[in-house]
Amino acid sequence: MIPRYSRPEMAAIWTDEAKLQRWLDVELAVCRAWARRGVIPAEDLAEIESKAAFSVERTLEIEKTTNHDVVAFLTNVNENIGPASRWIHYGMTSSDVLDTGLALAMVQSGRIIVEGQAALTQALKARALEHRDTLCVGRTHGVHAEPTTFGLRLAGFALESRRNEDRLRVAHEQIAFGKLSGAVGTYAMLEPGVEAEVMLELGLQCEPVATQVIPRDRHAEVVTAMAIAASGLERLAVEVRHLQRTEVREAEEAFGKGQKGSSAMPHKRNPITAERITGLARVIRANALPAMEDVALWHERDISHSSVERVILPDSYTLLDYLLATTTKLVDGLVIRPDRMQQVLDSSYGLVFSQRVLLGLVEEGLTREEAYAAVQRNAMTAWDTGQSLKDLLAADPDVQGKIDPARLDAMFDPSHHLRHVDEVFERVEAL
Repeated sequence: MIPRYSRPEMAAIWTDEAKLQRWLDVELAVCRAWARRGVIPAEDLAEIESKAAFSVERTLEIEKTTNHDVVAFLTNVNENIGPASRWIHYGMTSSDVLDTGLALAMVQSGRIIVEGQAALTQALKARALEHRDTLCVGRTHGVHAEPTTFGLRLAGFALESRRNEDRLRVAHEQIAFGKLSGAVGTYAMLEPGVEAEVMLELGLQCEPVATQVIPRDRHAEVVTAMAIAASGLERLAVEVRHLQRTEVREAEEAFGKGQKGSSAMPHKRNPITAERITGLARVIRANALPAMEDVALWHERDISHSSVERVILPDSYTLLDYLLATTTKLVDGLVIRPDRMQQVLDSSYGLVFSQRVLLGLVEEGLTREEAYAAVQRNAMTAWDTGQSLKDLLAADPDVQGKIDPARLDAMFDPSHHLRHVDEVFERVEAL
């Protein structure tokens, strides 16, 4: 991933240097297990551990000839060790080190991702509690529906973020598996006990049944969980983009001192961060499909998954880490305008109370069809003329005498719609 959308801690996990170090960690752990069994002499193990080293540049140079990255790596390591290097990779196949090393990278990256998602959850919770009573209009299909609060809207995003925490955590628990079972998973050259000792040292579990590779449904689950998390970030970003439109302006991104919105129009304050979140979420979501296509490998394995994973795994992790941090900053700095929310709520002539009036007329004895017709007829007039729905209803012959004027007034009080909000927020406070 390009530096513009990378953060140092995550980017460092996916460098060539870090990858080859993980490979070396696996190889050395296997040597130690063999030495405990008396296969590798103690003096050879000491030689291996003291001299084992690699150079990314030298490995890449060798790979130009071998056209095999693991062989190039082993050749480079062996150059540094000398004769004792005959024990390096003893009983192993390339995928043993590749897949176990990859699991280590994904587990490490997963911790960062889950922490980032948890930070977003708490940021959303804090802003939701701050605006639990901030009245605003709820919309369906982009059209005014009924009153709600801005805190309640943010609360929904907070709970979604918590669900994504759970998804990401579970996905990374099931990716924490390595394997040392050899070319077709039979342990023909390396016994299961060695695998068990090595995985314990590395902090992984043993893949119960592997072919030459760890089954790719595990990796697909992780990338899919990341795609769902990215989609949640996009949903929040789209909400901010709509609310920042000039006609709405209920909320907007923070606009820093010295920031410029347009090279041509000095007045512009654009939702560029939310748009960036929207765009990059598409990249992560698109990576879910090739991850699922990687599941169906030929027989005990092929390498059609390998080239795909070199792109989609570092890119997905790096982007999601960046997006989580960026979205948390967006939420923390979001400028919220309660006065404008009230103006927007009032701008639809009281139409947002139509259901309350409908049910009130039913309670007064009208059939549902009669009540619906009366409210809809006056609502359409309000839309077309800009008159208050309440005034139109009060003057309607089909409504006059059917409902007390004071009760009609009460039906346009938003407090009725919000009377259960505190119960919902008990769930939010439990996050």
